Amino acid sequence: MPHLENMVLCRESQVSTLQSLFGERHHFSFPSIFIYGHTASGKTYVTQTLLRSLELPHVFVNCVECFTLRLLLEQILNKLNHLSSSESECSTHITCEIFNDFVRLFKRITEAENLKDQTVYIVLDKAEYLRDMEANLLPGFLRLQELTGRNVTVIFLSEIVWEKFRPNTGCFEPFVLYFPDYSIGNLQKILSHDHPPEYSADFYAAYINILLGVFYTVCRDLKELRHLAALNFPKYCEPVVKGEANERDTRKLWRNIEPHLKKAMQTVYLREISSSQWEKLQKDDTDPGQLKGIKGIVETVTRDTSMITHNQDTKVHTKEHI
Repeated sequence: MPHLENMVLCRESQVSTLQSLFGERHHFSFPSIFIYGHTASGKTYVTQTLLRSLELPHVFVNCVECFTLRLLLEQILNKLNHLSSSESECSTHITCEIFNDFVRLFKRITEAENLKDQTVYIVLDKAEYLRDMEANLLPGFLRLQELTGRNVTVIFLSEIVWEKFRPNTGCFEPFVLYFPDYSIGNLQKILSHDHPPEYSADFYAAYINILLGVFYTVCRDLKELRHLAALNFPKYCEPVVKGEANERDTRKLWRNIEPHLKKAMQTVYLREISSSQWEKLQKDDTDPGQLKGIKGIVETVTRDTSMITHNQDTKVHTKEHI
């Protein structure tokens, strides 16, 4: 699918594997798939994009938001009910407190005409939080296809490896798929793809190359790098906007952006100031050290308090000695 290749960059192997596992709509898919990798490695984006592009029936649930068993089960059932029913038919909120009821209600909902002849996908993001819930929940989801007799696949998205996830009591083993970190070449390609239409692709690619040269050793998180790229680009192209340089004057553009990237190393990555404060800093050429947040104030007060306490203890010790 050419359009899918343009939407999902540098994850061809993972996309191909998932497409093979999904197979045809009416075929029984693998009962459970465990996808893991570090944060910002494309797990959620690739899974969602693939399911939407192929127009497969699915529900997506974040386990951080659904932090109790009841919230999680009800969220899945109600989203699934929206898929199988019209607007008027699914106005009633489904309640569910235990996994046995979930299996019964799931079977009833998936009897709908538009769901019974194709695979239904349940995607559980931040799946490591399932370990803090009831002991029967994870084994139950892993065997949901067997328990319900329905064509359903449960996809777990996690930042930890399956070996640390597996219950001590044993369970059905899922298909495990690893998403490695993006290489510098991958990041260059992905970030360059975001170039604004008013500037050439080569001009923005040169900017991304500079950005990665500064930040790649300390930050490889795609989300953070994308945030930094968007935040600092106006300053990079400022000489071009003012007519002081053209898009090929790499040396002049670098001299203009260098001090601002150094400031960004101190502030934005650590989120010590907001984006609006950072933009004000760039306009006023203020030292980021002057913008101390609550963290800096607390640290100063704590340090001063410790020094006072230490001096008092020293005086008391000296008097006792005398």
